[in-house]
Amino acid sequence: MNGAMSLPFLRLYLLVLLYFSANAILNVIIPLQGGALGANNTTIGLIMGAYLFTTMFFRPWAGQIIQKHGPIKVLRIILIMNGFALLLYTVTGLGGYLVARMLQGVSTAFFSMALQIGIIDALPEKDRSQGISLYSLFSYIPGIIGPLVALGMWQGGMSSFAFGMIAIALVTGVVGYTAKMDKPQTQPSAEDTDQHVNMFHSFGQLVKNPHLFTCSVLMLVGSIVFGAITVFIPLYAVQMENGNAGIYLMLMAVTVVISRFTLRKRIPSDGKWHSKFMMGTMLLLALGAQCVSYSIIGGVVFFYVGAVLLGVAQAILYPTLTTYLSFVLPPLNRNVLLGLFIAMADLGVSLGGIVMGPIADIFSYSTMYQICAILAMVMILFSMERRKILVR
Repeated sequence: MNGAMSLPFLRLYLLVLLYFSANAILNVIIPLQGGALGANNTTIGLIMGAYLFTTMFFRPWAGQIIQKHGPIKVLRIILIMNGFALLLYTVTGLGGYLVARMLQGVSTAFFSMALQIGIIDALPEKDRSQGISLYSLFSYIPGIIGPLVALGMWQGGMSSFAFGMIAIALVTGVVGYTAKMDKPQTQPSAEDTDQHVNMFHSFGQLVKNPHLFTCSVLMLVGSIVFGAITVFIPLYAVQMENGNAGIYLMLMAVTVVISRFTLRKRIPSDGKWHSKFMMGTMLLLALGAQCVSYSIIGGVVFFYVGAVLLGVAQAILYPTLTTYLSFVLPPLNRNVLLGLFIAMADLGVSLGGIVMGPIADIFSYSTMYQICAILAMVMILFSMERRKILVR
């Protein structure tokens, strides 16, 4: 095998799988533990959202630092921080969870940027979409069994949870320290980077660059929906007859994994804007959120159909937008601008917990997911309108 499926890249994907396995467990344990301790949806959303809200702020600097020092050096330092954050979950309560989520946020900003920049730089253009899709796929594989493992830990006591976090921290560290990544053949020197790339100027590109603006808005809204699903499904499922959060999250994760593997060659990798493709993706997102909203009345069939639709949408959205930007962003500050784009994904997931939590408190989970569906429908129109600017 060669390209995106070669042995060095498979080792990197294994590292991604191990790194994100902790989150698949924490996404279930933290809301359940918070509910057991009497925390409301706003508090739970704040703790869950702190993870990617912190990641959002560090993404752009992560891209710049990795460009200057290389992904491997940064990766090894970050794995130590991530290990400390996972250990913190085992000895603290909700207050400590907030600190641990923030530490994880910093770690993930650098970890994911290091892996994705390394993949983009090392692969030829025709294989970029496959590499990004496989990275995304392996980051989501833990979601297949993670929720069920988490429910087992919850029912068996928090001692098994502590043991699991320690084991994940150790194994991830060992695999990460043995990982290797080829250097790109052409890369700007640190002197050139310092001279030409201005961080604050790059922030302005979120609005000024039409490609970055379009992708960031779509990713932001899509991530709000995914964030609301991740944070509140464990609590929403309890209100539903025969609803099971573990089965829902597992089904959604299986759909993401299968879709990303089977569709990886169909994701555009030509640097062109495919408006109809994106409109179809946002339609799947809207239908999935609407099914989840209606399931409180319609039953668990709509609940699980929503998981499948959202899984397909999530499998397509991120790799498509990331691959497109890897072609159209200026090479000199591409890493920083990609960091800003991924920061919008982080912000969206955070807002899915922080903003949608109070909405669920005031109204209901069903109403909150209805609002998510409306936001996705607006993005269909947005995708259609932006083709006038982006199609070349």
